[in-house]
Amino acid sequence: MTSPINQPPGPPGALTGIRVLDLTQVMSGPFCTMMLGDLGADVVKIENPESGDQTRKSWGYAVKGEDSRAFLSLNRNKRSVCLDLKDEADRAEFYALVRTADVVIENFRPGVTARLGIDYDTLKDLNPGLIYASISGFGQTGPYANYPGYDLVAQAMTGVMSITGEPGGAPVKCGLPVADLGAGLFCAVGILSAVIARSKDGLGQYLETSLFETALALSVWESTEYWATGEVPQPLGSANRMSAPYQAIATRDGYITIGANNEKLWRKLCAVLDAGDLLSDERFLDNNRRMANRAELIGELQPIFTRRNTDEWVAALLEAGVPAGPIRNYAQVLDGDPHVKARGMVSAVDHPVEGRVPVLSSPIRLHRTPPVIRKAPPLLGADTQQVLAEARRPLPAAADQSA
Repeated sequence: MTSPINQPPGPPGALTGIRVLDLTQVMSGPFCTMMLGDLGADVVKIENPESGDQTRKSWGYAVKGEDSRAFLSLNRNKRSVCLDLKDEADRAEFYALVRTADVVIENFRPGVTARLGIDYDTLKDLNPGLIYASISGFGQTGPYANYPGYDLVAQAMTGVMSITGEPGGAPVKCGLPVADLGAGLFCAVGILSAVIARSKDGLGQYLETSLFETALALSVWESTEYWATGEVPQPLGSANRMSAPYQAIATRDGYITIGANNEKLWRKLCAVLDAGDLLSDERFLDNNRRMANRAELIGELQPIFTRRNTDEWVAALLEAGVPAGPIRNYAQVLDGDPHVKARGMVSAVDHPVEGRVPVLSSPIRLHRTPPVIRKAPPLLGADTQQVLAEARRPLPAAADQSA
């Protein structure tokens, strides 16, 4: 850290003293910097004065003010500074901020930062200890580098959509934006690794990740299946590629998930179902055969599960030590789940326009320096004067620019 920062109120976090300049928008970058902000970093969100982050106004679910709930869900614990990086004077203000920063993160299309004069090669001369992170759709190099970076496209081009959905059905994207959110997570891991490396040698570095590489890197079982068998992986619905039975199955009043993914659990499952005859069935004698005959296996299990309600089956299976759980919708999870409440996974922030806004809490459990929601998502440019004034303060005489 190169200069004192105005740390948001609350107990010190694990990243207190780290300043992050956030040039990102939409999802992958904001998700990354929100995590860093939850952990105590001073995240300064640099936004275009005209419209700010794309999700502020052009995305759905605006309620009272102009900022959408999409924006509010990804931008807590940040301060907003409006700078037009195409303007020479504003760019000079940004350079002053860079001298006080530990991290810069951007998700422009490759080549844009160089044209603006805010690329790593330019900024490292201002601050040799700077850690500079880029998130893009397809990486900074390669034949797809200039393709637009969208989660849907990354899922399509990496094979994720080809294995999502029911057998014989049309390609389906994963219900969660795994490429976007995963890229944010991988970028956060890279940033924290670079911070640790800098603590040893005082040097910053450039790092990057992409939606494409993220989606492909998450395809662990699918790549394993292809390389091991030479067969192209196909969609399996809720089933697992490496074990059976491990999937959702209908009950009398809904659906249950079961995870009998080893021989011990398979025997326990059969005992609970009073289906001991399946243990000697040649089709199901081991996991490989159960996978090969998955359709027949579920055909045997399905009539049994429809005899009782979901909650009854869950109770019986858990008592026997068989992993199981009900399939719930988000109203059931967010409004009434006792475990969600006990673990504090739903919190709220007080927004100056929206009032009390519910948000998901951080799942990171640091017991000494826990993540804290200190600040509501900022209004556009709300912190410009304060942050720029901080950057103009003279650096302490003993400050080490590379530490």
